[in-house]
Amino acid sequence: MNRRDPNGVNPDAQDSGPGKGAPLQDLESLRRRHARLRSRAYRQPTEDEELLNHPSPEAPVPLAPEQGQFTHTDPWRVLRIQGEFVMGFNALAEVGAAVAVFGSARIQEDHPWYEAARTLGRKLAETGFAVITGGGPGLMEAANRGASEADGLSIGCNIELPFEQMGNSYSNLSINFRYFFVRKTMFVKYTEGFVIFPGGFGTLDELFEALTLVQTRKINRFPIILYDSNYWRGMLDWVEHTMLPAGLISPEDLNLLIVTDSLDEVCETLVECYSDRSRESWKRSEGARLHADPPGAPSTAPDPGKADAE
Repeated sequence: MNRRDPNGVNPDAQDSGPGKGAPLQDLESLRRRHARLRSRAYRQPTEDEELLNHPSPEAPVPLAPEQGQFTHTDPWRVLRIQGEFVMGFNALAEVGAAVAVFGSARIQEDHPWYEAARTLGRKLAETGFAVITGGGPGLMEAANRGASEADGLSIGCNIELPFEQMGNSYSNLSINFRYFFVRKTMFVKYTEGFVIFPGGFGTLDELFEALTLVQTRKINRFPIILYDSNYWRGMLDWVEHTMLPAGLISPEDLNLLIVTDSLDEVCETLVECYSDRSRESWKRSEGARLHADPPGAPSTAPDPGKADAE
């Protein structure tokens, strides 16, 4: 009969173990268990295991923020950027002909520029163009609103900012981006022209990036139209009277810009350039005003190899 202490332990079994009277089946069980542990310790985990295994906190807690720190590393950001490109390409893949409209987010509904951008959005939709904006308030909202009211495709490519911006409610296709450079890629890739309303640094950024991409042949030439000549005249005077005399640009660079106060002219230019790349549009450019060589005359251009001569 086995003796047990008050805790229920069998004293006769306490010294049992390998080599000390343990049953053979127990020794075999221990051997197999040790073999399994050694196997787990030395084998490489499968890719599925690496993906599906999740480290656990030492004590049960519902949230463990420290376990998500890896998502703030550069390799993880690269994956997030890649995913954002895929998301944007996928969302816009079926867009046909579209025009990007840029302008200040700070303009209120009672401003003449707001009404002009709203009217342009409607006209573009009636012409057959989708309208793409930065998705925010102000003149972006106005252009989206006009396109939406005309039952057109109204696209908002919104951006995550610390002080702006809530997406406007007039986009029937809205896409949210974390990164400016990803969003800019969508504007350039999926549009047939830029219309630039008065705006601040962000608007100027889009303007000069488009000019640079066309001039350096990174993208095919498309119309870049500035609306409201009074607003843009000071900048254009500086370009003409400071940059040009210094030899930092050529007169043909200004072939890339059209300045107008007419919404009908904006639409006409976009249609002309889309349908047959008509040279008639060049006659409205700042280059033509300065008697620069027209596109297609590389033999008389200062640098025939440059895109501004094409």
